[in-house]
Amino acid sequence: MAEPQRTRSARPGAVSFFLELPGLLLAALVVAVLIKTFIIQPFYIPSVSMTHTLEVNDRVMVSKLSYQFGDIQRGDVVVFETGPHQDLSAPEAVVRAVLDALGIRSSTNEDLIKRVIALGGDTIEIAENHVLVNGQAIDEPYLNDASMMADMPERTIPEGQIWVMGDNRNESSDSRVFGAIDVDEVVGEAVVRIWPVDRIGDL
Repeated sequence: MAEPQRTRSARPGAVSFFLELPGLLLAALVVAVLIKTFIIQPFYIPSVSMTHTLEVNDRVMVSKLSYQFGDIQRGDVVVFETGPHQDLSAPEAVVRAVLDALGIRSSTNEDLIKRVIALGGDTIEIAENHVLVNGQAIDEPYLNDASMMADMPERTIPEGQIWVMGDNRNESSDSRVFGAIDVDEVVGEAVVRIWPVDRIGDL
């Protein structure tokens, strides 16, 4: 007499994996959000203000730890907020990052990327198409070859602020327009270009 056909049941390992999958995905999302919120995040270049250092559609990685362990330096390329600065708690920052990632949160703030030219306490002046910091013309090998700058009388940068400018001086709305910015507005330092592939490298 033939034995009754046995019903094949799902393997316990496979069932366990599918039960755990939502938790694994949630954990991965939380880790990704925490990294983006507190450590490093990608930034898309939307304009020509930093050419040829950064071209439109380039992607860079912005380190949010750079200025936790060191000070902003002249020549750094930084991303900063243009809207009112908000002091967020850790949970609020995480929630904001999740909403940003999901496209739920609507914000009028727009982050910008520029180069730090002068620090708090420095004097800055533009004369004959040269930037003078503390009375000395600075070397700017990163400038767009066709960059032209109108003269600007000497001024002193207040403590706690920085003066930022785009590398493409002809096409950059920067501190010449909106003045020095508070260091608290700095999101982080752009440290490496990650896209396109043929332009990957440090900044």
